[in-house]
Amino acid sequence: MLTRRLQVPAVLREEPQYRLLFGSQVLSILGDRVTGIALPFAVLAVGGGVGSVALTSAAQFLPFVLLALPAGVWADRWDRKRILIASDLVRLVTQAVAAVLLLTGTAHVVHLVVLAAVFGAADAFFAPAFSGLLPTTVAPANIQPANALRGLTFSLGNVVGPVLAGLLIAYAGGPGSALVLDAVSFAVSVALLLPLRPRLVSDAVAEEDPTATTTSFGASLREGWGEVRSRPWVLGFLGGFSAYHVVVLPSIFVVGPVLMLQEYDGARSWALVTAMFGLGNILGDVLLLRWRPAYALRTGAYLLIGSSCQAAIIGSHLPAWGIGVLELLTGICVTGMFTLWETSLGEHIPSAALSRVSSYDYLSTTGVIPLGNLLVGFSAATFGLYPSLYGMSAIGIAAALLVLRVPSVRHLPRGAVPAET
Repeated sequence: MLTRRLQVPAVLREEPQYRLLFGSQVLSILGDRVTGIALPFAVLAVGGGVGSVALTSAAQFLPFVLLALPAGVWADRWDRKRILIASDLVRLVTQAVAAVLLLTGTAHVVHLVVLAAVFGAADAFFAPAFSGLLPTTVAPANIQPANALRGLTFSLGNVVGPVLAGLLIAYAGGPGSALVLDAVSFAVSVALLLPLRPRLVSDAVAEEDPTATTTSFGASLREGWGEVRSRPWVLGFLGGFSAYHVVVLPSIFVVGPVLMLQEYDGARSWALVTAMFGLGNILGDVLLLRWRPAYALRTGAYLLIGSSCQAAIIGSHLPAWGIGVLELLTGICVTGMFTLWETSLGEHIPSAALSRVSSYDYLSTTGVIPLGNLLVGFSAATFGLYPSLYGMSAIGIAAALLVLRVPSVRHLPRGAVPAET
């Protein structure tokens, strides 16, 4: 019985190409989570203040917003594996240079800002290319477990990364040592990506079809939007996700820490809540390695409703442990809705357009987070902290219910990756 429980997930046993892709990301995701904690401390260590930390964060984020759509077009026109390798190499260099500057005591804030911007630009190219490549490394039946397993690495990274970052910063040479780990993770990723041979690729990429490059960039971008617009279930979910990222997520990024400092036990209470949410992510990912709902997108919409309760839960006046228990449940919902959404894209969007569709996804989710962070500050100042939290969940739930009303969201069946058109 114990041996059976410890078995390697079937998708890793059955899919050798996915093993390479998955292995390339495990350490890299952990390194990125470590860097996310270490970078603000690196800025502070070289004499920066809160403004410098914000500037560095914006420098890393802004290129992603600006390049998300172009990166999606290029990922559908060029070899996605080469894009991943190029992105990893650029990020390896940026992290290695930053680490050397920090460890030698020669770093300045301007260095970290510029390197963060270059890192963000490379990251913008990686995301849509990866989304387009993953379905080409597995059989259609394994798309969901492949996405769930990748989600599990993010969930584990969110738990392990901050702990590892704290240890490296405190006992292994400061923030520079954390960036060394991230640089090494990209080297490992490149080594595993080089022998990767995708099972299914678009004809334009695999055979270097001249039509892939003669179509203008603008036409390719419009074609990508056409793929989105022609599918009400894609438009509906993009709208629901935008509402979630603008309205609900600021309760975690902005309001939650402030509320815990004012009303609870500060960082310790918030650590409990976030740890329970992370545990919920892990449980949800493990569940979706085996459970395959017949209507993935419909299930994802129900999970979006549960995810949208987060803001009201944060403002529920429950003890920290009670909020943590409910956040565990929303953690299952959040990771589940993303996994089932990505699975539906992989099963129903043609491979030749998948990166462009994914780029609209990234732009309408990650790209709108700063707007939400600004709006929640205005709302809290105008209406108060608790009313804002309740209103945030109410709006998020209403948007999720509208998504569920879209017929193709409710009735989209499981499917295989469609043939190229």
